[in-house]
Amino acid sequence: MTDRLELGLDTFGDVTFDSDGQFLPQAQVIRNLIDQAVLADQTGIDFIGVGEHHRDDFAVSAPEVVLAGIAARTQRIRLGSAVTVLSSDDPIRVFQRFSTVDAISSGRAEVILGRGSFTESFPLFGFSLSDYETLFSEKLDLFAKLIKNEPVSWQGTIRPPLNNQSVYPPLENGTLKTWIGVGGSPESVIRAARYQLPLMLAIIGGDPKRFRPFADLYRDALEQLKAPSLPIGVHSPGHISETDEQAREELWPSYKKMHDRIGSERGWGPVSISAFNSEADMGSLYVGSPETVAKKIAATAKALGISRFDLKYSSGPMEHEKMMRSIELYGTRVIPMVRDMLASDSN
Repeated sequence: MTDRLELGLDTFGDVTFDSDGQFLPQAQVIRNLIDQAVLADQTGIDFIGVGEHHRDDFAVSAPEVVLAGIAARTQRIRLGSAVTVLSSDDPIRVFQRFSTVDAISSGRAEVILGRGSFTESFPLFGFSLSDYETLFSEKLDLFAKLIKNEPVSWQGTIRPPLNNQSVYPPLENGTLKTWIGVGGSPESVIRAARYQLPLMLAIIGGDPKRFRPFADLYRDALEQLKAPSLPIGVHSPGHISETDEQAREELWPSYKKMHDRIGSERGWGPVSISAFNSEADMGSLYVGSPETVAKKIAATAKALGISRFDLKYSSGPMEHEKMMRSIELYGTRVIPMVRDMLASDSN
């Protein structure tokens, strides 16, 4: 599948510093994110995904609204979430919002569904974490029916049943491309195969090759179900600059701020520069010059046999201007090099 590799970007809309080292207002962060997506469209990047969070270090709580703004200013880039926290949302409203983005963008919308690694949305929207598994499994079951773009009949335990219910606006053409985001659970991999939905692997640490068993499990499950082959994608963090040294120097302060804040909430110790460098050298951190990042992406694509790679280019409070340069280098230099590397290997 790597000869048809799509290369995209993901962002959580991290709240960033201005040139004086002060945090920008979240409204400005959202406007900057739209400018980043416009640049991605102009430089030939295939996809941009916008994450959903409900906390002060990330500016985007309504990705579909941001995607609609991006749709109005772009021509070709595909638009999706990274991820939509389906457990604490309403599947019908999620479908309606994405079918609306699909209409605005003339068919460019996608959705990546997941549980999310943060739980702030559960108390915010009145859900109990004790219902974590039931909420996701039943809502996914309903959503899988909705994307067929036909009247829905469904019954579960979390809401009243639906009987031949039409949902508007319908998709203009076909279905809504829907991925299942997975962080490393075999059960989630099997679930994606059972619903015959593409698999997006969130690989945020360690050697990416360790996820090969999950890719193989997914393919084996599809084969056993006599289902067609489906795409596998990878989401991983990174940053690109003119040299390896410059890229690491630019990323490290923001990377540390983000990891140490989240770590303090989850009981981790502060991240060290040696751990950062180890991830950059051998792990799932794609940081460096265009040549370095391209080689690493190509190696991951070949090792896992993926159809898409999404670089999470926002990491903590890194300035907008540095992210714009990273996006430009990704689109104009990294992507052509990755495709050349994969093409030469297949000949």
